[in-house]
Amino acid sequence: MDKRDALERIRHFVNDFFTDDTSGHDDAHMKRVASWAKFIAIKEGENPFLCEVAALLHDVGDHKLFSDPAQAIQQRDKLLMDVGFTENEVDTIDDAIRTVSFSRGAVPNSRIGEIIQDADRLDAIGAVGIARAFAFGGTINQPIYKEDEKDAISHFYEKLLKLRELMHTECGKQEAERRHQFMLQYLEEFYREQECREETSHVTE
Repeated sequence: MDKRDALERIRHFVNDFFTDDTSGHDDAHMKRVASWAKFIAIKEGENPFLCEVAALLHDVGDHKLFSDPAQAIQQRDKLLMDVGFTENEVDTIDDAIRTVSFSRGAVPNSRIGEIIQDADRLDAIGAVGIARAFAFGGTINQPIYKEDEKDAISHFYEKLLKLRELMHTECGKQEAERRHQFMLQYLEEFYREQECREETSHVTE
């Protein structure tokens, strides 16, 4: 297999699906997750190429983003076979992708799955994660902040601030800690500006 050619074709495939997305699941998200997956894989002694490929494709077939997830997954797997992956490698990639989702409470059963999940969760937190949270909220007509209502800020407490404790790899844990602290600082400033206070006590570790 020509790995460079395979990656190029996979990136084009991903771009076709996600380049116009405005919910925070665009092709830039896929590329960031892929870059972190490759980085973590190298640190963890896992296969960086398989991790990068799985990360690039991890949202293909997501029920939130596709009207026909099964068809998208078939197209994804056909592409993988066409560029030279073995059936066993395709199964490994599929298995890793199936266990990425936070909302489904999936727990990876492979190191590759753990790495992809860590990389995806890193992109949900920190500065980029904050931007993505508000972008997604806008696509579902969710207000930024409204007390006693479902808003974008509540997403921090329902998901984002929980992710630091759910990381699998040492590299992922270290980066998640940095991003977690940034989110806490952001929330402190958000409430200060929102409520015209010099100090707030809304945010906890």
